[in-house]
Amino acid sequence: MIEARLYTKNPDKSVECFLCHHRCHIKNGGHGICMVRENKDGVLYSTFYGHPCALAVDPIEKKPLFHFYPGTKSFSIATLGCNFQCEFCQNWDISQYGRNIGVADFLLSPPGSSGGSPRQKAQTKTLPEEVVGLAQEAGCKTISYTYSEPTIFYEYAKDIAELAKPRGIANVFVTNGYMTREMLDDFHPCLAAANIDLKAFKKETYRKIIKADLNGVLDSISYMKGLGIWIEITTLIVPQMNDDEGELRQIAEFIASVGIDTPWHISRFHPQYKMLDRSSTPADIMRKAYDIGKTAGLKYVYMGNVPHGEAENTFCWNCGEKLIERSGFSVAKNILTKENACPKCKSKIDGIF
Repeated sequence: MIEARLYTKNPDKSVECFLCHHRCHIKNGGHGICMVRENKDGVLYSTFYGHPCALAVDPIEKKPLFHFYPGTKSFSIATLGCNFQCEFCQNWDISQYGRNIGVADFLLSPPGSSGGSPRQKAQTKTLPEEVVGLAQEAGCKTISYTYSEPTIFYEYAKDIAELAKPRGIANVFVTNGYMTREMLDDFHPCLAAANIDLKAFKKETYRKIIKADLNGVLDSISYMKGLGIWIEITTLIVPQMNDDEGELRQIAEFIASVGIDTPWHISRFHPQYKMLDRSSTPADIMRKAYDIGKTAGLKYVYMGNVPHGEAENTFCWNCGEKLIERSGFSVAKNILTKENACPKCKSKIDGIF
C-alpha cells in the first residue's frame, strides 16, 4: 500500500477523501465506502496499490469501445473493490469483495486461505513499470482500467498511465463515472477514452440499489466530454429497474444533450449477485431501447450481450452503409477510409480510429 492522494488531513486524525463524489469523512482506523482506502493514524492509504486481481488482454470492443481504435488489443487491469454497491453487479466477486472479507489485513493472510482466485491473484505484486511492459509485450494499443472501478485504484492507475502515454499506449477507463472534477483535472492529460456506465435515470434507483447519487455521474459525463476525452456510454437494462420507456428516453435524451456523436451501448442483463430473481432482458425491450436511442437523434446505438445481431455493427449515420462489421468482440470488416469517413457518402464517422 502507499499513501493516497486527493485527500486532506484533520487535527483529530480523521481525513477527507475527495477522490469520488462520496467525499468520505474517514475516522482514524476507518475506511472509505470503497473499502480500499484506509486511514491509519491520520494518513490515508491506497490499500491495493500494485496488487491487481485481474490482468488480461482483451479486444477493445469488450470494454465496450467501438469508436476507439476498433480491432485492437487492450491490456486490462483491475484491483479489488468499488465505490458502488450495485445489487445487479456482473463483476461482484471482484467489485464487492471487501464488503464480505475484511480488507485491512488482506495482504498479510496466507495465499491459500481465501479459497478464491481474486484474492489469490491480488497477492502478487505487479508494479506500474511491469504493467506497461506486459502491455508492450502483448502488442496492446491501450491499457484499460476496468472490471471493478478504476477511480478507487486511482494512484496505481495514474502511475501506470504516466509511464504508458510516452510509449504510445493510450489509457482507457471503464467506469461508473463517480469521480470528482478534482480527480479528472489531475488524470485527464493521460486519459484518452472512457466507457461510462449510466445505470439508470432515477435518483431513487441510484440511492437505493447502487448507493450513490445520480447527479455525480451526470456531472462526470458532461465534464469528461468537455475535457476532450472520447466517451461512450453503457446502460445495462435490468427488468423492473430501468426498462420502462420513459426512463430509457430520459437516458437517451441526456446522452444526446452531451453530444449526438456519443455512442450508446445498451447491454442485456443476466441474473447476478443480489438480483438472481430477475429474468434476462427480453429481446423486445432491447429493441425498444435501441429505437428510442435512434429517435433521440443518437448517431450510434449498439446492443450488447446479444450475439450475432446487426446492432453490434457500425453504420454510417448519414446513408446507412455498414462500415464496421463485428462478430462478438471481433472486427470482421472495416471499410472506413483513411479519413475515417464512409466510402459511399464521404460522411465523417466520429471517434478515434
